[in-house]
Amino acid sequence: MARSLTTRDCHVLMNALVRQATGQASIDVVDASSFVSAGETVLATGTENVLNSLSLLIGRTLIASRPYKAPLSLINALNTDMYSDRMRKISYYAKDALASGAFNTQLFTNLAQDFDNGENGVDAVSGDPVSTKSMWVQNQGMPLEMNFAGSSTWQDSITVYEFQLKKAFTSEESFAEFIAGIMQEKANDIESQKEAFNRLAVLQHIAMTYDLDKASANGRVINLTAAFNTRFGTSYTSAQLRSTYLKEFLAFFVATFKNTSDFMRTRSKKYHWPVSKTVDGVSYSILRHTPYDRQRVMLYQPLFREAEAMVLPEIFRPGYLDLETQYEGVNFWQAFDSGAAIKFTPAIPQASGTQTSGDAVNLDYVVGMIYDVDGLMIDYQLEDASSTPLEARKHYRNTWWTFCKNIISDATENCVIFTMEDPATNNSEQTTEGRSKK
Repeated sequence: MARSLTTRDCHVLMNALVRQATGQASIDVVDASSFVSAGETVLATGTENVLNSLSLLIGRTLIASRPYKAPLSLINALNTDMYSDRMRKISYYAKDALASGAFNTQLFTNLAQDFDNGENGVDAVSGDPVSTKSMWVQNQGMPLEMNFAGSSTWQDSITVYEFQLKKAFTSEESFAEFIAGIMQEKANDIESQKEAFNRLAVLQHIAMTYDLDKASANGRVINLTAAFNTRFGTSYTSAQLRSTYLKEFLAFFVATFKNTSDFMRTRSKKYHWPVSKTVDGVSYSILRHTPYDRQRVMLYQPLFREAEAMVLPEIFRPGYLDLETQYEGVNFWQAFDSGAAIKFTPAIPQASGTQTSGDAVNLDYVVGMIYDVDGLMIDYQLEDASSTPLEARKHYRNTWWTFCKNIISDATENCVIFTMEDPATNNSEQTTEGRSKK
């Protein structure tokens, strides 16, 4: 029913609430529909005929608008403007050390009477050169060029009328407040759009990392449930670890996280796609290392809410990771009501040099991610706001916002995601073991 303007006595309702809140009565249904003003869209006094939603007679207007700032701002940002929608990134394969020519060794005789700086013939038995090659032998670097191209664009707009809505307000000041509220909410709309784009980038990086690691098992996915049970010889479920054994689990997580962070500092082929290839029988890989100051961390905030005092000081401290600049808590990964779950199909790179659509990643519980700052970036190519002139006949202006961005998700940079996955209950379910890519 509509909210009555007649004053209503609510002491019976208050008594019921107090008794339930203080334990004097058991919980029961409370009907507050006649006592709460939840807002109504129609008022009997009539509305103006442009938006058809503002009353003509007003005592006081409260503009219900407050600034909103898009979260997930931890993602690295770069700007290529609109001169190019492609970024070229060059990495280098690691190459092996060479045999020493400065000494006589078990492999080569480099120093002998009448020997020059060349190979000095071949061994009669093995057929191998007697000495190392000269100092002029060429040893080229082996670069890997990757291109991150493309643009994603969208627009938004708002219409502002010159004078048509003024009759709905009592003064120039209240009308100005109304216009300011419209513009603030449009700014909030845009922040929500930016948040969605940031969230898209985070989901892409998580799902891509998970998808690629299923094929190569390169340490990029740590199933904390399986790791905990393996470490302590238990068989707890993920739900049990997040409730009954939460204290033990959090201690295990801190230790696991710190070890992972430490190992990421070491140059290796783990924790990323090394783009390995074989040339003349020798295998080459892209090696990466991520110092502390280049590491970024996102964790599922609700899991750690009750234990922040125990977990965060252990992970973030001077000389290690900075809580203010390298961490962001995430209230949900994908959907507001789905919390730690994600359902996402990522783009993944291929050894052939192209990218393709990966397998659908369906995870019930993502604990968090630690990644290299250069592995996840948003290229801000264009953010523009332009206003039209006044429409002379109908007296309104439009403001248009145009956005053009690109998500850069680089699998060759270190990234580790932490999940909680229970063992599959039948053969048809996907397990946490590796699989072959199609």
